[in-house]
Amino acid sequence: MGLHPLEFSECYLDSPSFREKIKAHEAELDKTNRFIKELYKDGKNLINATKQLGMAQRKFAQCLGEFHFEYIGDAKTDDEKCIDESLQEFSSFLKNLEDQRELMMRNITETLMKPLEKFRKEQLGSVRADRKKYEKETEKYYSSLEKLLNLSAKKKEPQLQEADIQVETMRQHFQEESLDYVCKLQDIQERKKFECVEPMLAFFQTVFTFYHQGFELAKDFDHYKTALQINIQNTRSRFEGARSEVYELMKRIREAPHEYKQTSPISYEGYLYVQEKRPPPFGSSWVKRYCTFVKEQKILHMVTFDHRSGGKIGETESVTLKSCLRKTTDSLDRRFCLDLDITDRPGTVLTVQTLSEDDHKFWIHAMGGKEPIGCYLNRTLSRERGIDAQLDEVGLNLVKNSISAIETRGINDQGLYRVGGVSSKVQKLLSLMIDEKSNDVDLSTSEDWDVKTITSALKLYLRSLPEPLMTYGLYKEFISPAKGGSPESRIQAVHHLVHKLPERNRQVLGLLMKHLANVVAHSKQNLMTVANLGVVFGPTLMRPQEETVAAIMDLKFQNIVVEILIEQHEKIFTDAPELCPLTPAAPALSAPTRQSKKLSRQNRPLAVYNPQVLDIQNAVGDGSSLAAEETSMGSNESVSSQSSSASAPEMPTEKADHATLSTSLSSGSNSRTPPVTSCECLAACASAASDKEKPEESVTSRKAKAVYPCEAEHESELSFQVGAIFNAVTQSREPGWLEGELEGKRGLIPENYVEML
Repeated sequence: MGLHPLEFSECYLDSPSFREKIKAHEAELDKTNRFIKELYKDGKNLINATKQLGMAQRKFAQCLGEFHFEYIGDAKTDDEKCIDESLQEFSSFLKNLEDQRELMMRNITETLMKPLEKFRKEQLGSVRADRKKYEKETEKYYSSLEKLLNLSAKKKEPQLQEADIQVETMRQHFQEESLDYVCKLQDIQERKKFECVEPMLAFFQTVFTFYHQGFELAKDFDHYKTALQINIQNTRSRFEGARSEVYELMKRIREAPHEYKQTSPISYEGYLYVQEKRPPPFGSSWVKRYCTFVKEQKILHMVTFDHRSGGKIGETESVTLKSCLRKTTDSLDRRFCLDLDITDRPGTVLTVQTLSEDDHKFWIHAMGGKEPIGCYLNRTLSRERGIDAQLDEVGLNLVKNSISAIETRGINDQGLYRVGGVSSKVQKLLSLMIDEKSNDVDLSTSEDWDVKTITSALKLYLRSLPEPLMTYGLYKEFISPAKGGSPESRIQAVHHLVHKLPERNRQVLGLLMKHLANVVAHSKQNLMTVANLGVVFGPTLMRPQEETVAAIMDLKFQNIVVEILIEQHEKIFTDAPELCPLTPAAPALSAPTRQSKKLSRQNRPLAVYNPQVLDIQNAVGDGSSLAAEETSMGSNESVSSQSSSASAPEMPTEKADHATLSTSLSSGSNSRTPPVTSCECLAACASAASDKEKPEESVTSRKAKAVYPCEAEHESELSFQVGAIFNAVTQSREPGWLEGELEGKRGLIPENYVEML
């Protein structure tokens, strides 16, 4: 489990666990700040001390290799995994370049030092300032709160009211600061992934440009660089989408905090001041405790926590409640007090003070056995008002007519589905299309409705359904396979779940996925790849019933599910699923990984990297060559198949006979194994090329038996089921593979998929 998401609703509770979560986020940012400062210092050494380049480069590589990005949530996407592993890749490159003393680093300041220092000062530095401000507001608010609660009830009413107003103003200001600080923390946590890695790629451009063999050997890094660019861009795109959703959620919580207050139907929690009586003549004292009341057992859990003492948490005390009575000011000169009759201590009454009159009512209702006020409301994301969208025959016709018009009139329009229409026209068109009294709207030929208005109306209809197309009930089941497992397990799990959808939902989803696959087929013209459409339709087709920051962090996994549906739509919506679908947790998934032999990268410079060509979103508008190049990759941008690899660079004529080997390796990373990097693929090709020069070793022909099923992904491989017997089995020149015969055909066999007989 990585860092816990910081829920905005917890800003209003300000619980000890919430403060601990904030501490963890702050510690991670401090670690990142120290990492960048150290990296900056090492970079200066590389520039100013060429004679000590070897030592500085080793330290720099070590610094990179030891750092790992923390992530928010319970799983990472494949792109995030690649980004996290990228620092280790960079580290290994640097260690192998220690002997290259001619390395010149004249441009390192512009490509590496300034961007990192700018990020550290502008982003991480601003967090430190916000932290001090947050701590100051905490001290100010709780000091004023205690001062108010100690105010005598015998004071004149105007004085009491004035004091209440002052504290309420401070409370609102404190909670506003808390919301902003929490949002800033999570913003920086997500931003650092690409803000730190992208300058690293720029650094490699500078480092390897000065090598004599740079131009020729840089091609070896092209494949990995392109894949990492896609990883970064995918992560950046998901960050932008998630950030907008987070701001929307924060805005809604800020407007109606009580609707989002995190309380359970079976419990209530918050701060209470508990009276602790002392022997005469010391009187009594009031201790602030964070209390959780469980209705069913009538147990009150109390833990001491003082925000001003460094946030130290005391021991937890639990008591069983017998009854709860409002305490009048006649018997105690304090407001908002309750007398609790405790079962554990016969004859003992525990007096507690709530924080306000509203809080007083909440606690009375909770302890009196009534349903707690302020629990989660049943909210949906159909924010557009006045639209009665239903998944009926009218809705089905709307989807069919919209798809027909889009494919007829605008399948090649750049930015299809990403570029939105005018809101008023979109609302008007959708209202006409779902109105049974109105005549059918002709979209195929009518010039009144442009294509972007039709696409926006279709998306608005899907968002406005009372329940998302992929249903609330199956949301967690759809998300689960996207968080782990092999590509086959993901596809089979999604396949199985789709057939659990209601008939009409599955019918509409099938129509939509077939259409989106057609959109991808024209991606060279419209620049909308599978990954782009996943970002657009992920939150439209599936979402959880409750709006939380944790749910927003799952947007990236929604995108993966949609990518699988698009890429595998023919299989998923045409064929019936297998009886026992694979799941990410099933042991049967863990078929042995195909071994890969990493090529030593000594004297192998990386490709020139230009961060200016990374922005794929800009490519949608200007039709740049990079976007066109990426769209030609087809599904390679998709993370649904656990690989973001692009097509391998062209090979010299003398290595053409190893194309089959390269294809086999690269496709192998998409199925039974964790992703094989491009460098591994190219390494295996080069290794096989050199091995071809050697005389073939004498080997003994044997038999083998399959212990795992395997589906061939290239004509040079064999497909087989468990129990298949292979004849004339010999060791292949490719590490980790055997060659054998099955049913008269000879081909490659993964070595760890069989046992020798």
